[in-house]
Amino acid sequence: MTQTLIVQLSDTHIREPGRLAYGRLDTAPYLKQAVEAINRMPQKPDAVVMTGDLTDFGREAEYDHLRLLLKPLSMPVYLLPGNHDDRQQLRNSFPEYNYLGEDGFIQYSVPIGGLQLITLDTVVPQQSEGGLCTERLAWLASELEKHSNRPVIVAMHHPPFKTLIGHMDAIGLLGGGAELESLLARHPNVERVICGHLHRAI
Repeated sequence: MTQTLIVQLSDTHIREPGRLAYGRLDTAPYLKQAVEAINRMPQKPDAVVMTGDLTDFGREAEYDHLRLLLKPLSMPVYLLPGNHDDRQQLRNSFPEYNYLGEDGFIQYSVPIGGLQLITLDTVVPQQSEGGLCTERLAWLASELEKHSNRPVIVAMHHPPFKTLIGHMDAIGLLGGGAELESLLARHPNVERVICGHLHRAI
């Protein structure tokens, strides 16, 4: 059986050099340390998946800083937007990442080793909470049908379940969660659903 190793990073909230996220924390050194740790791993990961809130305000200078911090990684990096990101600026700042598409939702499906990574865009512009509309869910249904013969990981920013962290559940996935659950239940080859948003390991 083929072993596939994926590293997940999330909610890096990168600001411009020298600026503090939430006015309190320079997040860049932590991402730098994470990148160095990934590069030291004895088993080289097949890919790094970043599940949203890559930057704090979705600004060009923030994405430029993020790009510099990620540059030492030698394996493919797959980016997803979170509620702090700007879809178009993300595309503009990483033009060689063709999987981001040219417009609309940032949803894509790519093979990584022996599995398929399918990403969902849960962003509701200008809002902290997330949602999945019929268009996004229909796309997911089509991708799951295409890849029913191989293991699948679904990646998204907002968790599609109640965490019992009240203030986070208030800005969680507020639309489409039940439909997503029903859809995934029909596809037992979905091995994992990985998310961000909470700033916690859960």
